[in-house]
Amino acid sequence: MLVGIFSDSHNDHLMTREAMRLFDHLGAAHLIHCGDVGGQSVFDELVGRPLTFVWGNTDCPDQGLFAYAESVGFTLPNGVPTTVTLGGKLFAVFHGHEQGFETAVDDLDVDIICHGHTHVARDDLVRGTRIINPGALHRARRKTVGVYDTETDKLEYFDIKVG
Repeated sequence: MLVGIFSDSHNDHLMTREAMRLFDHLGAAHLIHCGDVGGQSVFDELVGRPLTFVWGNTDCPDQGLFAYAESVGFTLPNGVPTTVTLGGKLFAVFHGHEQGFETAVDDLDVDIICHGHTHVARDDLVRGTRIINPGALHRARRKTVGVYDTETDKLEYFDIKVG
């Protein structure tokens, strides 16, 4: 199963649209957004795709955004981390600024921790837990997303450009 992982879109719907084109082309079966969504315009680009997401430190969701996200079929995160099992792997999704993130590798029994926040891509193995940061779609010199294959355990980064 291919999982598209991205973060820090900061309401940049054009970069998000390009990321979705890539994920669709590669056949990503599920998407994980690691926070700093930004708003409705990003959700508009994600409609119709299975999505797990968390809010980031710059997100200011209100009842209107909650209602919109639910109306297009997205499940709102109900805490941090949000967890999801995909292709037999248990993912914990953070943004990366939350209390408990720094100790998550010791406190959680998961296969993979995904996070954003730093705008820098990361792929580390820490005490048996894989930690993935896909980079960022906004405010980064190199704008990247990750695609993780649950069957082969392979992670590949892709540059995203508009145009």
